[in-house]
Amino acid sequence: MKFSEQWLREWVQPAVSTDELSAQITMAGLEVDSVEPVAKAFSSVVVGQVVSREQHPDADKLSVCQVSDGAETFQVVCGAANVRAGLKIPFAKIGALLPMGDGPGDFKIKKAKLRGVESFGMLCAEAELGLAESSDGLMELPEDAPVGTDFRVYMGLDDNIIEVDLTPNRGDCLSVAGLAREVGVMNKAAVQGPVINPVAPQIDDKTSIEVLAPAACPRYIGRVVKGINVAAVTPMWMVEKLRRSGIRSIDVVVDITNYVMLELGQPMHAFDLKQVQGGIRVRMAEQGEKITLLDGQEITLKPDTLVIADHAKPLAMAGIMGGEHSGVGADTQDLLLEAAFFDQLAMAGRARNYGLHTDSSHRFERGVDYNLPRTAIERATALLLELCGGQAGPVVEVSSAAHLPKVASIHLRKARIAQMLTLELADSEVEDMLTRLGMQLETVADGWQVTAPSYRFDMAIEPDLIEEVARIYGYNRLPTRTPKAATPLRSAPEHIISVKDIRRQLIARGYQEAITYSFVEPKLQKLLDPAEQPLALANPISAEMSVMRTNLWAGLVGAARHNLNRQQTRIRLFETGLRFIQAQGGLVQQPVISGLICGTRLPKGWSNGQDAVDFFDLKADVEALLALQGGADDYQFVVAKHPALHPGQSASILKDGKEVGLMGALHPAVQAELGLKQTLFVFELQQQAVLAGKLAKFSSLSKFPEVSRDLAFVLDETITWQQVDASIREMAGEFLTELTLFDVYRGKGIEFGRKSLALGLTWQAPSRTLNDEEINSWVDAIITKLSDSLGAQLRG
Repeated sequence: MKFSEQWLREWVQPAVSTDELSAQITMAGLEVDSVEPVAKAFSSVVVGQVVSREQHPDADKLSVCQVSDGAETFQVVCGAANVRAGLKIPFAKIGALLPMGDGPGDFKIKKAKLRGVESFGMLCAEAELGLAESSDGLMELPEDAPVGTDFRVYMGLDDNIIEVDLTPNRGDCLSVAGLAREVGVMNKAAVQGPVINPVAPQIDDKTSIEVLAPAACPRYIGRVVKGINVAAVTPMWMVEKLRRSGIRSIDVVVDITNYVMLELGQPMHAFDLKQVQGGIRVRMAEQGEKITLLDGQEITLKPDTLVIADHAKPLAMAGIMGGEHSGVGADTQDLLLEAAFFDQLAMAGRARNYGLHTDSSHRFERGVDYNLPRTAIERATALLLELCGGQAGPVVEVSSAAHLPKVASIHLRKARIAQMLTLELADSEVEDMLTRLGMQLETVADGWQVTAPSYRFDMAIEPDLIEEVARIYGYNRLPTRTPKAATPLRSAPEHIISVKDIRRQLIARGYQEAITYSFVEPKLQKLLDPAEQPLALANPISAEMSVMRTNLWAGLVGAARHNLNRQQTRIRLFETGLRFIQAQGGLVQQPVISGLICGTRLPKGWSNGQDAVDFFDLKADVEALLALQGGADDYQFVVAKHPALHPGQSASILKDGKEVGLMGALHPAVQAELGLKQTLFVFELQQQAVLAGKLAKFSSLSKFPEVSRDLAFVLDETITWQQVDASIREMAGEFLTELTLFDVYRGKGIEFGRKSLALGLTWQAPSRTLNDEEINSWVDAIITKLSDSLGAQLRG
């Protein structure tokens, strides 16, 4: 928003310079983007009056004028078409410096001779004084302009245009009144705007008003003004204030509504009364309804757009722009003046939906004081009667108390101020700040109960008030203190590992961590976990992210596909996160660790082979994770069936008989559905089951020799190593220290459907040397056990 510093100082007179004022506004949270002078520097320009005008004897387009500066009369040759006797204009006398170049004082007025006629000065247009980029003729001044007065003084050009960039929550500052309030509070200065008294009705004429959408328009005010002179000239002071705020003068009625908007912050509109049929109806637009706006473009309205209509047609897009046919024209004599409060949410984004952005929509989207419309319509009425004449009817108001905003009442605690600002403020100082901000205070035991004014619609909770205290006190004055907090060391049990340890182990084994969305595509989720019904999102980001994941494989598989499509053939990914399972008691969130591998076993290199990874590469990685917490022997890998995994290459991971994980190769049908040519291997482990392990205990080293035996057994293919391992440990005695499977053989000499396992067993006692009888008894027990329970045959 742009505003004139002089206009602001008409409301409040802080004893600060322009630079200090700009700094104050910025430190109050209303950032100043720029400060520019209203006009470039020029000198020796006065208010002049054309006494007489004659045709130049030798030039059809030049005039010879006699111009008075109030004391003398000068002959000036002028080429402007609008020069005439009696006209008051800016008159640059001999020696004047005009800003006709890039900088001030580039052009000096000297005595000149034009087509043989001497000229002693120059009659100026706006562009020649740097007040406009272009102009069609001389700048015409009002008839009451005092001849001979310094033009800069008369126009108040020793002024600055300050542009403020407001945050969206401070719509109350989109007016001179709002900014004056802020400046007054910061400087403890009185704020005094124009006295606005109700205008007594002079006629009984009024129009009917129906509000059919009270939620979007809780308050609508209208007033008939008849017999106005729309050809009246907008006074120079108003034109200049509009110009300095970035708004050009159009006609006196539009200028007045724009002026009130800038002054008070209330957007307004004036309809040509004869174009309003039957009265006003504030309603939502009908499907396919059209309106031609003031800028000439035709708009097809959407049903979610609020319109101001009569009984036949829409007249305006509410809070955005008026219609062309109902606007004030050259033949307008009677007006319907309107001011309304539109709900902020009802206005949000509506203008942008049509590619529009207006001063009105900018304010309504950010919020306007719901008590302001009546004040604004009284102010606009008074200006209209003063400048255009006419007679005003009574004010007609339609309000819905149920839909008007509720006044915020906020509990502000003294202790909370001290805690958040690390600052002890006297009660009187806090009360003074808030009172000057327009708040009403009621003292309570621990602080105040604060009622915000209607124009501070951004006040809702206690931190809002504390922010106001900080702003007015001064952000730059707030103390800087190092936070103090008790930070006792947390216990770190040795038998518990952290997720960070898991990450380090996987990274050390060549994995990279992935972070994927918890929202996944329903089709992919069903493909990877058809047994679980995922939770559907009520308001998904997109169709591809519309359900909650029941495992982390969907995200990892998606990441793998993305990499494979970009020629990254060797992939190692893992992720730690939550999966979401619908249970009888509600949604259960389980922290899990998942991983995926594919491609070659080793990175590409001259000394590395090109063997592809298999199930046992993934199993080795999982076992490395389980070994971190010292309890790897507590887990069992058993054959599992899962619809998304290969039936011959999948396993459940059990701990104490309960499933804590799953691993395997993706099912060929799933891979085909996903368009994958490489085999993907995946795993998933419950975090809680993996992180809790065993406390390490020291065992003294034995000084006595080890005894080793190698055995080979022939067994059925269906017998697993886990069964063999359990049977051997059951019969091998307490001194078995190592059991190793060092060969698996199938082929010549072994029946089809059977396999040969070669085992290495090592015994060592801590306090004595083991003898052959003991070793032989354990070996015999092992052979017997394997033969009886597993049908194993000792291989010679």
